[in-house]
Amino acid sequence: MRLSDFNYDLPEELIAQFPPRERGLSRLLVLHRHTSQIEHKRFDDLPEYLRRGDCLVLNETRVLPARLLGVREKSGGKIELLLVRDLGDGRWQFLVRPSRKAKPGAIFLFGKGRLRCEVEERVGSGVWVGNFQGQGDLDTLLMELGQVPLPPYIRRQPVDSDRERYQTVFAKHRGAVAAPTAGLHFTRTMLEELAEKGIEIVPILLHVGPGTFRPVKEGDISRHRMEAEYYKISTGAADAVNGVRERGGRIVAVGTTAVRALETCVMGETEGAEKLASGEGWTDLFIYPTFQFRICDALITNFHLPRSTLLMLISAFAGEELIMRAYREAIRERYQFYSYGDAMIIL
Repeated sequence: MRLSDFNYDLPEELIAQFPPRERGLSRLLVLHRHTSQIEHKRFDDLPEYLRRGDCLVLNETRVLPARLLGVREKSGGKIELLLVRDLGDGRWQFLVRPSRKAKPGAIFLFGKGRLRCEVEERVGSGVWVGNFQGQGDLDTLLMELGQVPLPPYIRRQPVDSDRERYQTVFAKHRGAVAAPTAGLHFTRTMLEELAEKGIEIVPILLHVGPGTFRPVKEGDISRHRMEAEYYKISTGAADAVNGVRERGGRIVAVGTTAVRALETCVMGETEGAEKLASGEGWTDLFIYPTFQFRICDALITNFHLPRSTLLMLISAFAGEELIMRAYREAIRERYQFYSYGDAMIIL
């Protein structure tokens, strides 16, 4: 398939710059794959579409305050780092802007020198490794001085409320540079109501990496290569998902990140008899049309950028033509798009 197949025009005013006034007040587009029906609801209508015995799979990743603003030690010039991966012992992988200022031996200072980073080496496309040292506990300094890494299409500086709102209520394990945005709509009250209704809530983990923002450049999308992201599915989570499937319940993934983790860990070759395996590691699974889903039955997701791997994933799940029809209708109905925008459930 061609990259141009996944393009659409979005009025800039439909890109959400702030979250809704209260968590959970978003709109919900309901897309029925098998009938092509589209319904317009509110997110608090979600329980109507889930049944007793279903399983809701959540990604418990927690967003790092990964954006560090500082200066270069020698010149005093401004520098911006995006922390990507904790390597331990004060060493991190990161992206740098302006990238030309990252050289081995360069020193970057943050918080008026309370935190310093010495650049060690380049390890990938735009990715560097550096050693961080600080006046006090390093983790505390990073949490204090780091900013919420809002996506580039949110054209404003982070505010204090972003530390809460760009984080799911079930976030536990620090390591993501972007939120699993479908999860931002859930409140603790809704999760409790779903559990009382007999819907099993199952947590898994996939740390969203910077690759989520990287554009697809290949005209033939099959040539695109995903950046690997860390995932972990516990034995308890795998057993719960497999148990729901055996009893005839549906596996409802909250977000494309949950889908990628689940579909990475399928074992068994017989259709209908596949099981979810526990485990952890790094996945570079690229899901695009022609992909055969083996675990996920339904998907809760936000609206995604044109020509993005996330749009390709949901097109694989529901069909490119139906997704594009739903997006055109969402634009006509003035839905809000992207991270802080409205939601969709694909059944």
